[in-house]
Amino acid sequence: MNETFTTTEDVPQNERLAPARPLPFLFVVLHNDNPTLGGARYSLLGIDEITIGRGSTREASRADEAGSRRLALRLPSSTVSRAHARLVRSHDEWLLEDLDSKNGCCVNGERVTRARIRDGDFVEIGSVVLRYRAALPAPPGFAEDFDSALRPPEASGFTTLVPAIAAGLGTLARIARLPISTLLLGETGTGKEVLAKGMHALSGRPGPRVAVNCGGLTSSLVESQLFGHVKGAFTGAQRDEPGFIRSADGGTLFLDEIGDLPLPAQAAILRVLQEREVVPVGGTRPTIVDVRVIAATHKSLDALCLRGEFRSDLLARIAGYQHMLPPLRERMEDVGLLISDLLRQMSVPGAMDARLSVTTGRRLLSHAWHLNIRELKQVLTLGVGLAERGVVEPLHLPEGVVKAPEKLGPERETPSSTDELREQLISLLRKHRGNVTAVSRTLGKSRIHIHRWMAKYGIDPDDYRG
Repeated sequence: MNETFTTTEDVPQNERLAPARPLPFLFVVLHNDNPTLGGARYSLLGIDEITIGRGSTREASRADEAGSRRLALRLPSSTVSRAHARLVRSHDEWLLEDLDSKNGCCVNGERVTRARIRDGDFVEIGSVVLRYRAALPAPPGFAEDFDSALRPPEASGFTTLVPAIAAGLGTLARIARLPISTLLLGETGTGKEVLAKGMHALSGRPGPRVAVNCGGLTSSLVESQLFGHVKGAFTGAQRDEPGFIRSADGGTLFLDEIGDLPLPAQAAILRVLQEREVVPVGGTRPTIVDVRVIAATHKSLDALCLRGEFRSDLLARIAGYQHMLPPLRERMEDVGLLISDLLRQMSVPGAMDARLSVTTGRRLLSHAWHLNIRELKQVLTLGVGLAERGVVEPLHLPEGVVKAPEKLGPERETPSSTDELREQLISLLRKHRGNVTAVSRTLGKSRIHIHRWMAKYGIDPDDYRG
């Protein structure tokens, strides 16, 4: 077995995530009339004006004219006019102007001819939905990044347009190639298992990926299930069985929902990680095994350790590197990319030709998605299956999604809550010495959410380190 409990201190310094800085971006979130196109991201750093119109393909170009730097965005849609709209920067704001387009412009679901665009606003250009983000944390190198959607992801689960998430996934891709045990954290349905599959693919390990549902292990049979058994070891053992761990030899052992692992199983797993060998039930000779461990959970293992429900020594072994998956509601810029991927994977007839009505698109972008990507997949499957003439309407969606508000846009914080939140962030950063991961755990938010708040309130975590 490889030394799967190596820490991230073994990762070279130049391989670690570089400090982020807030940058402005414009996202193409969703093409309602052609959702398989996915989304795109464009940096607005140094841009003074944006012109938006119809093109045969989605493309963007930059030009310097009369001391002004312009971005020309072309969108392939019959609902977009050749010269549809213009966005002009005025200090820290953007002003949207409809250029007498045929199908008009909407901001957060409301029709406008001129409007101020603020952080988090959704802008509809015909049936194409854009989103403006004023200050997303981004590592160096993203300033000139035009359209990352044109680049294929390194592996399954590694698709995103959000800069900070992309940076984290880039680090995870490098970790995947190293003998470091990894703990994937995040709410149910955020894609932990898909990401584990992608990590195994990137690892280059020749053995298989074996997934274990930790909550499904039986306490009385846990050693047999994990280590295997020899024929005749107990009543019903009619043949030799390798068990999960030996089946993963040379590959990856994925411990899904490890927070549900029974205590006897925790002791068994820990013993294997320490000894790097397995003795099957009824056997006498240990077998050396070489497995790389990836674990996942939606629970707080630190809290479980404090309550005595999870072994702290096992947590230390499996958490050589920890990666937090943000919930879907915190990465709405990725909805179009995810819809595109899901439609391409779907076995429902007509999925590749499916279209969304504008109202349906608004519902999908305003829904809370408590069950995250898993819920989005279920909603799309139902909608495409029930759609008539290939157009998914609200009547084809589950009741919970139909009741989502048609009005889009970010939730605006009140001044009092803003002041309280800023003070809370500063207090926690002081307590944890600038450790953003620790702050995210305390608040129950993803690291990307904490970085967004810090960028918004002008907080630098480096001020609280050391």
